[in-house]
Amino acid sequence: MKIRHSLSIFAFILFAFSSVSGAQTGHSISVAVKDAPGIRLRLAYHVGNQQYIRDSLVTDQGGKGRFFGSERLPAGVYLIVLPENKFFEFLVDEDQYFDIRFSNSDPAGTLSFTGSEENSRFVSYQKKWKLLQDDAMKLAGRLNGLQPGGQEAVETRKALTEQENKMKQFLRETAEVNRGSLLGAIARSMIPVETPQTAVPPGTHNPDSLSRLLSYIYYKNHFFDNTDFTEPGLIRSPVLGGKLEQFFRQVVIQMPDSIIREADKLLEMSAVNNDMFQYVAVWLMNKYASSEIMGHDGVVVHLADRVYLAGKAPWASEEYISDLGKRIERLRPNLIGNKAPELLMGSFAGHHVSLYDSEAEFTIIYFWEPDCGHCKVTTPKLKDYYEKNKSSGIEVFAVCTHHDREKWENYIVDNGLSWVNGWDPQRMSRFDFLYNVDSTPLIYILDRNKKIIAKRLAVEDIPSFIDSYRKYQAQ
Repeated sequence: MKIRHSLSIFAFILFAFSSVSGAQTGHSISVAVKDAPGIRLRLAYHVGNQQYIRDSLVTDQGGKGRFFGSERLPAGVYLIVLPENKFFEFLVDEDQYFDIRFSNSDPAGTLSFTGSEENSRFVSYQKKWKLLQDDAMKLAGRLNGLQPGGQEAVETRKALTEQENKMKQFLRETAEVNRGSLLGAIARSMIPVETPQTAVPPGTHNPDSLSRLLSYIYYKNHFFDNTDFTEPGLIRSPVLGGKLEQFFRQVVIQMPDSIIREADKLLEMSAVNNDMFQYVAVWLMNKYASSEIMGHDGVVVHLADRVYLAGKAPWASEEYISDLGKRIERLRPNLIGNKAPELLMGSFAGHHVSLYDSEAEFTIIYFWEPDCGHCKVTTPKLKDYYEKNKSSGIEVFAVCTHHDREKWENYIVDNGLSWVNGWDPQRMSRFDFLYNVDSTPLIYILDRNKKIIAKRLAVEDIPSFIDSYRKYQAQ
């Protein structure tokens, strides 16, 4: 297990104002480790799929130590990490004054608590859950080695289904018995969505396809039914982050409009708790600000407008909000689906050219420089594609971002670049701002109506993209 010692800027501000109320102030967690004098123990906690260090100590000659402080710990799933990264998990919730005992040789197997009934129940839960998981894994492994459709495979599949039902029932019972506690919220959030049998009207064309679609829609709409957004302790657990990742990676269609629609729903659900709303908003912004999937910058712009620039992010500094606003204004004009901003500038041909003068089916805007190393690789490839396809609806509007006219002209002549060669060294057209030109080469693709349909595409991907787009439009 990899433990991180510091948080990213987003994660750091995530808990800047988190607090937990309770009758006792502060926290005191005593540990007694059998046969472990003078060893270092670390107190860590989960945030999503990462773990972070909160505190550390070295046990005395009797193997004892105490994690303590004047502030109460935010609720969540914590870890005691031993040398060689051995560890076990426990809960921090209302009880924050308790004792832990375990053996250095078998921490999880010898774990016991005094002063925390919830953790005693958590230990029992973990042991039973592991047994159920192990049995399910054995059945799944056996099934993978059997001939599909055979009698043994059918029986094993039935046994696996029964085992999965046992697991779901155990989670339901644990959630109910521990209702109102962090353990109950964790167990409930792990209960999978039960998708009902969909009713397809008689005479429906492709009933199987419609049934699958209806099942998908139900599953998507009810994915977070068992997640308690009033329980901020889920933030510091592997459960909530895992569900968010699964939902936005595997369930939601990876199109900006679909992501935005589901993100808005999730923000509304999490608004019942300030810390939960903050976590969800930061998680979404981090995910899509770092995404390399084309068009996801539209999600970033929406989240910025919806939360950060709307004054709904009290955790973010004025400096951060200001920098974000500037970044968003560079993204906003060139989002996929927008009409491309006009480019009117001088040209190699000696007269002014307009981007909108192109009547081609597809216009490729190409930002480049004569001395750019990557451009020297990209430009010949783009030229080859252009020469072969210019008669079939392809135009290139190339904009040199360098100020040296002689280098620009020599490169055009030496390489026989016959496409539209734009020239705007003073940047009067504001192409650098309107198209967020922060590096070269940079490629945009427009349709006949000058709508942006692709951006920041590698030159090698242009042929397949245009071919696919034509097929999609023809459907």
